[in-house]
Amino acid sequence: MQIFIIGAAGKVGSRLVPLLSRAGHKAMAMHRKPEQAAQLEADGASSVEADLVEMSAAELAGAMQGSDAVVFSAGAGGAGYDLTNAVDGDGLEKAVEAARQAGISRFIHVSAFPEAGRDSEPKAGFENYMRVKKRTDAHLAASDLDWVVLRPGTLRDDAGTGRVKAGLALEYGTVPRDDVAAALAAIVDAPQVSRTIIELTEGDVPVDEAIAAMAKP
Repeated sequence: MQIFIIGAAGKVGSRLVPLLSRAGHKAMAMHRKPEQAAQLEADGASSVEADLVEMSAAELAGAMQGSDAVVFSAGAGGAGYDLTNAVDGDGLEKAVEAARQAGISRFIHVSAFPEAGRDSEPKAGFENYMRVKKRTDAHLAASDLDWVVLRPGTLRDDAGTGRVKAGLALEYGTVPRDDVAAALAAIVDAPQVSRTIIELTEGDVPVDEAIAAMAKP
Protein backbone atom coordinates (compact mmCIF):
# COMPACT_ATOMS: atom_id res chain seq x y z
CA MET A 1 0.00 0.00 0.00
CA GLN A 2 0.96 3.63 -0.42
CA ILE A 3 0.83 5.47 2.91
CA PHE A 4 0.91 9.27 3.08
CA ILE A 5 2.49 10.45 6.34
CA ILE A 6 1.95 14.05 7.48
CA GLY A 7 4.64 14.90 10.00
CA ALA A 8 7.01 12.23 8.72
CA ALA A 9 10.10 13.99 10.07
CA GLY A 10 8.72 14.18 13.61
CA LYS A 11 9.71 11.99 16.52
CA VAL A 12 6.98 9.42 15.84
CA GLY A 13 6.69 9.82 12.08
CA SER A 14 10.41 9.32 11.53
CA ARG A 15 10.19 6.03 13.41
CA LEU A 16 7.18 4.92 11.36
CA VAL A 17 8.81 5.46 7.94
CA PRO A 18 11.34 2.59 8.12
CA LEU A 19 8.74 0.24 9.61
CA LEU A 20 6.41 0.80 6.67
CA SER A 21 9.23 0.52 4.16
CA ARG A 22 10.44 -2.78 5.62
CA ALA A 23 6.86 -4.09 5.53
CA GLY A 24 6.75 -3.46 1.78
CA HIS A 25 4.63 -0.32 1.82
CA LYS A 26 5.42 2.82 -0.14
CA ALA A 27 5.83 5.61 2.41
CA MET A 28 5.14 9.11 1.11
CA ALA A 29 6.86 11.25 3.72
CA MET A 30 5.60 14.83 3.97
CA HIS A 31 8.06 17.19 5.68
CA ARG A 32 8.61 20.94 5.86
CA LYS A 33 12.39 21.45 5.86
CA PRO A 34 14.52 20.60 2.80
CA GLU A 35 17.30 19.15 4.96
CA GLN A 36 14.92 16.48 6.28
CA ALA A 37 14.56 14.78 2.90
CA ALA A 38 17.85 12.86 2.86
CA GLN A 39 17.19 10.84 6.03
CA LEU A 40 13.61 10.07 5.05
CA GLU A 41 14.76 8.81 1.67
CA ALA A 42 17.54 6.78 3.31
CA ASP A 43 14.85 5.14 5.42
CA GLY A 44 13.01 4.11 2.27
CA ALA A 45 10.44 6.88 1.83
CA SER A 46 9.62 9.17 -1.06
CA SER A 47 9.99 12.67 0.34
CA VAL A 48 7.22 15.24 -0.14
CA GLU A 49 8.41 18.72 0.83
CA ALA A 50 5.39 20.84 1.75
CA ASP A 51 4.15 23.23 4.43
CA LEU A 52 0.91 22.03 6.03
CA VAL A 53 0.07 25.50 7.31
CA GLU A 54 0.61 27.32 4.01
CA MET A 55 -0.93 24.88 1.53
CA SER A 56 -4.62 24.57 0.71
CA ALA A 57 -6.72 21.45 1.14
CA ALA A 58 -6.78 21.08 -2.65
CA GLU A 59 -2.99 21.27 -2.85
CA LEU A 60 -2.66 18.71 -0.08
CA ALA A 61 -5.15 16.45 -1.84
CA GLY A 62 -2.99 16.63 -4.94
CA ALA A 63 0.07 15.55 -2.96
CA MET A 64 -1.88 12.65 -1.41
CA GLN A 65 -3.27 11.42 -4.72
CA GLY A 66 -2.87 7.69 -5.24
CA SER A 67 -2.35 6.86 -1.57
CA ASP A 68 -4.34 4.17 0.21
CA ALA A 69 -4.18 5.69 3.69
CA VAL A 70 -3.13 8.85 5.53
CA VAL A 71 -1.29 8.94 8.85
CA PHE A 72 -1.45 12.34 10.58
CA SER A 73 1.44 12.61 13.01
CA ALA A 74 2.17 16.32 12.70
CA GLY A 75 2.39 18.58 15.72
CA ALA A 76 3.63 22.00 16.71
CA GLY A 77 5.64 20.52 19.59
CA GLY A 78 4.68 23.17 22.12
CA ALA A 79 5.72 26.08 19.88
CA GLY A 80 2.88 28.33 21.05
CA TYR A 81 -0.85 28.90 20.70
CA ASP A 82 -0.89 30.05 17.10
CA LEU A 83 1.22 27.22 15.69
CA THR A 84 -0.58 24.60 17.78
CA ASN A 85 -3.91 25.85 16.46
CA ALA A 86 -2.58 25.97 12.89
CA VAL A 87 -0.86 22.55 12.83
CA ASP A 88 -2.58 20.31 15.38
CA GLY A 89 -5.97 21.96 14.87
CA ASP A 90 -6.58 23.50 11.46
CA GLY A 91 -3.95 21.22 9.91
CA LEU A 92 -5.83 18.08 10.92
CA GLU A 93 -9.13 19.45 9.63
CA LYS A 94 -7.42 20.42 6.36
CA ALA A 95 -5.95 16.94 6.02
CA VAL A 96 -9.37 15.33 6.56
CA GLU A 97 -10.83 17.47 3.78
CA ALA A 98 -7.84 16.72 1.54
CA ALA A 99 -8.24 12.98 2.06
CA ARG A 100 -11.90 13.28 1.16
CA GLN A 101 -11.04 15.23 -2.00
CA ALA A 102 -8.37 12.67 -2.95
CA GLY A 103 -10.77 9.77 -2.46
CA ILE A 104 -8.77 8.28 0.45
CA SER A 105 -10.98 6.80 3.14
CA ARG A 106 -8.42 5.36 5.59
CA PHE A 107 -7.18 8.03 8.04
CA ILE A 108 -5.12 7.42 11.18
CA HIS A 109 -4.62 10.28 13.64
CA VAL A 110 -1.98 10.41 16.39
CA SER A 111 -3.72 12.31 19.18
CA ALA A 112 -3.05 12.68 22.92
CA PHE A 113 -3.90 10.68 26.03
CA PRO A 114 -6.55 12.62 28.00
CA GLU A 115 -4.63 12.46 31.30
CA ALA A 116 -1.21 13.29 29.83
CA GLY A 117 0.59 15.86 31.96
CA ARG A 118 -2.02 15.87 34.71
CA ASP A 119 0.61 15.14 37.36
CA SER A 120 2.30 18.49 36.76
CA GLU A 121 1.22 22.10 37.24
CA PRO A 122 -1.33 23.13 34.56
CA LYS A 123 0.02 25.48 31.89
CA ALA A 124 -2.14 27.52 29.54
CA GLY A 125 -0.34 26.37 26.40
CA PHE A 126 -0.69 22.73 27.30
CA GLU A 127 -4.37 23.14 28.16
CA ASN A 128 -4.88 24.72 24.74
CA TYR A 129 -3.07 21.78 23.12
CA MET A 130 -5.36 19.29 24.87
CA ARG A 131 -8.45 21.24 23.83
CA VAL A 132 -7.26 21.27 20.22
CA LYS A 133 -6.59 17.53 20.26
CA LYS A 134 -10.06 16.78 21.64
CA ARG A 135 -11.64 19.05 19.04
CA THR A 136 -9.80 17.38 16.18
CA ASP A 137 -10.59 13.90 17.49
CA ALA A 138 -14.27 14.87 17.46
CA HIS A 139 -13.95 16.35 13.97
CA LEU A 140 -12.42 13.18 12.56
CA ALA A 141 -14.87 10.90 14.40
CA ALA A 142 -17.79 12.85 12.91
CA SER A 143 -16.46 12.38 9.37
CA ASP A 144 -17.41 9.63 6.94
CA LEU A 145 -13.82 8.42 6.72
CA ASP A 146 -12.51 5.01 7.83
CA TRP A 147 -10.73 6.57 10.80
CA VAL A 148 -8.66 5.44 13.78
CA VAL A 149 -7.56 7.80 16.57
CA LEU A 150 -4.47 6.64 18.48
CA ARG A 151 -3.99 8.26 21.90
CA PRO A 152 -0.58 7.34 23.32
CA GLY A 153 0.36 8.05 26.91
CA THR A 154 3.26 10.36 27.71
CA LEU A 155 5.95 9.67 25.12
CA ARG A 156 9.41 8.40 25.99
CA ASP A 157 12.58 8.20 23.90
CA ASP A 158 13.98 4.96 25.33
CA ALA A 159 13.98 1.87 23.14
CA GLY A 160 10.64 0.21 22.53
CA THR A 161 9.85 -3.23 23.89
CA GLY A 162 7.42 -4.30 21.18
CA ARG A 163 4.82 -4.85 23.90
CA VAL A 164 1.99 -2.49 24.82
CA LYS A 165 -1.42 -2.18 26.40
CA ALA A 166 -4.23 -0.97 24.13
CA GLY A 167 -7.86 -0.27 24.94
CA LEU A 168 -10.80 2.05 24.59
CA ALA A 169 -10.00 3.55 28.01
CA LEU A 170 -6.85 2.90 30.03
CA GLU A 171 -5.33 4.12 33.25
CA TYR A 172 -2.68 6.72 32.58
CA GLY A 173 0.79 5.51 31.61
CA THR A 174 3.79 6.20 29.42
CA VAL A 175 4.98 4.56 26.21
CA PRO A 176 8.16 4.65 24.09
CA ARG A 177 7.85 6.42 20.75
CA ASP A 178 9.21 3.27 19.09
CA ASP A 179 6.14 1.37 20.26
CA VAL A 180 3.77 4.12 19.14
CA ALA A 181 5.27 3.88 15.64
CA ALA A 182 4.93 0.09 15.77
CA ALA A 183 1.27 0.47 16.75
CA LEU A 184 0.68 2.80 13.80
CA ALA A 185 2.29 0.29 11.44
CA ALA A 186 0.07 -2.44 12.90
CA ILE A 187 -3.04 -0.28 12.38
CA VAL A 188 -2.05 0.26 8.75
CA ASP A 189 -2.00 -3.54 8.33
CA ALA A 190 -5.24 -4.10 10.25
CA PRO A 191 -8.14 -2.76 8.14
CA GLN A 192 -10.55 -4.52 10.46
CA VAL A 193 -9.60 -1.98 13.14
CA SER A 194 -11.83 0.87 12.10
CA ARG A 195 -13.74 3.90 13.42
CA THR A 196 -12.38 3.53 16.94
CA ILE A 197 -10.28 5.38 19.49
CA ILE A 198 -7.34 3.43 20.91
CA GLU A 199 -5.50 4.48 24.06
CA LEU A 200 -1.95 3.11 24.25
CA THR A 201 0.56 2.65 27.07
CA GLU A 202 3.46 0.34 27.79
CA GLY A 203 2.33 -3.19 28.55
CA ASP A 204 2.84 -6.90 28.11
CA VAL A 205 1.02 -7.72 24.86
CA PRO A 206 2.85 -7.86 21.51
CA VAL A 207 1.95 -4.77 19.49
CA ASP A 208 0.31 -6.63 16.58
CA GLU A 209 -1.85 -8.67 18.95
CA ALA A 210 -2.86 -5.65 20.99
CA ILE A 211 -3.96 -3.74 17.88
CA ALA A 212 -5.72 -6.73 16.29
CA ALA A 213 -7.75 -7.13 19.49
CA MET A 214 -9.21 -3.64 18.92
CA ALA A 215 -11.24 -4.83 15.92
CA LYS A 216 -14.96 -4.50 16.50
CA PRO A 217 -16.92 -7.80 16.62
